[in-house]
Amino acid sequence: MPRISADTLAEHRANRLRALLDAGREIVAEGGAEALTLAALARRVGLSRPSLYEYFRSREELVAAIVSDALPEWAQKLEAAVAQADTVPAKIEAYLRAELEIIADGSHGAVVALSAHTLPDSSREEIRAEHERLLAPLVGVFREAGVRWPETRAMLVHGMVESASRLLAPGRGDHNETVIAALLDQVVHGLHQPIG
Repeated sequence: MPRISADTLAEHRANRLRALLDAGREIVAEGGAEALTLAALARRVGLSRPSLYEYFRSREELVAAIVSDALPEWAQKLEAAVAQADTVPAKIEAYLRAELEIIADGSHGAVVALSAHTLPDSSREEIRAEHERLLAPLVGVFREAGVRWPETRAMLVHGMVESASRLLAPGRGDHNETVIAALLDQVVHGLHQPIG
């Protein structure tokens, strides 16, 4: 019988599952989505394949678990960031900065890469609902401000944040702050001056 490394069997299983999910994200971050296999995960954590099957019966189940695991954590970060601000512009800035931090984290790219793979319909539905939760704090701020089409605007802002994240560079503080300021100005104020 395998050695239990916690006070209870349930705690041991929860710790092992956490380690498996974290290791799966690391594998994808290092080698891309195709590098994630049950065999690679078993090698990474030092488990036999039969022991791994106690947690995941297939690669698809593993992928769904990794994606589903990350989204609630990110949603909590976004909700907390918005809750700490007191004005609409400050709430939007807090949301944008928190989302950029999440995107800059290496595990975000891994989760995005994995979510593009074939998943069971039940997993896709769960992931879609969690993705909506990621946008919910921004939708709420837009509603509070009386903005038309808050859900659509939140999706558009999400696309702008992803684009802005590609302009950020490690160690370029002033440049990065300019990108963030431009993004925030665009989201909050749009274009105020005539073009041309």
